[in-house]
Amino acid sequence: MRFRPDFRMSSFTTPQRASDPSERSERIRSERLTGSCKSDNEKVQSSEKAVFNSPTIVILGPTGSGKTGVSIEIAKRVNGEIISADSRAIYKGMDIGTAKPTPEEQQGIPHYGIDLVKPGERFTVADWKSYAEEKIVDIKSRGKVPMIVGGTGLYIDALIYDYHFKGPTGHKIGDHEQKTCSDRKEIKGDFLLVGIDWPPDELRSRLAQRAEQMFCSELYDETRELVRRYGWGSQAMKSNIYEFAWRYLNGEISLEKAKELCFFDDWHLAKRQLTWFKRNKQIVWLKLDDVLSYVVSKIS
Repeated sequence: MRFRPDFRMSSFTTPQRASDPSERSERIRSERLTGSCKSDNEKVQSSEKAVFNSPTIVILGPTGSGKTGVSIEIAKRVNGEIISADSRAIYKGMDIGTAKPTPEEQQGIPHYGIDLVKPGERFTVADWKSYAEEKIVDIKSRGKVPMIVGGTGLYIDALIYDYHFKGPTGHKIGDHEQKTCSDRKEIKGDFLLVGIDWPPDELRSRLAQRAEQMFCSELYDETRELVRRYGWGSQAMKSNIYEFAWRYLNGEISLEKAKELCFFDDWHLAKRQLTWFKRNKQIVWLKLDDVLSYVVSKIS
């Protein structure tokens, strides 16, 4: 009597016919391929999860400390994308005077937070915070590591301490608005804070050298174009090198005097920035040469 399987009976199983060797070989090959694909997918998912859970890197320090160059090298090593925290780099057309990295200097690393508004347009701390938060989420969603790079302390504090602004977003921050901010006691989120530390004499030397290099025909052309398009009605025009370049171009001061004024303006800015940052005891201060290896070790 030939056996007829009854699929309604759980106590019996259907006899399996002997498999053809070629079919068996194909099945094994298919299982290996499927297992390999699963393994690769699991690796990708694990990598993406690790990136999403990795800290947001913050590279900060005074003007002229080397933040731009080292941040690009870090980004190349950790698959990062950079969000500028520089209140002067937000302005369109202000390239040489604000020392924005050129496309060549960026080396293919995406940069955000530059060329956001025209000189004279409102862009508050609250605006920047919202912009940076959106970019961080976007960067992480694509499996990249977000990096905040800059020297504007209020921008950085607004982000890491999660300041809440009760005033209108378009209103420039003032004393009444600052009172609604966090008290800077606890960082709200996962951030790796690294500051670039220079001995005062060496930083002064770097700033003096930069002032020498920045006064060039490209800066003069940029200054003329900015004045032609926007005039001197906005604070953006008055708080940069352009004021000194313009006075030189109009014969009010000598070139050497313009460079000297530019240097002292940058030096005073650097001291204000350091005073601001030194209040944050969670910043790890390192010499420029040590920043790359330290950050990569923390992310890897």
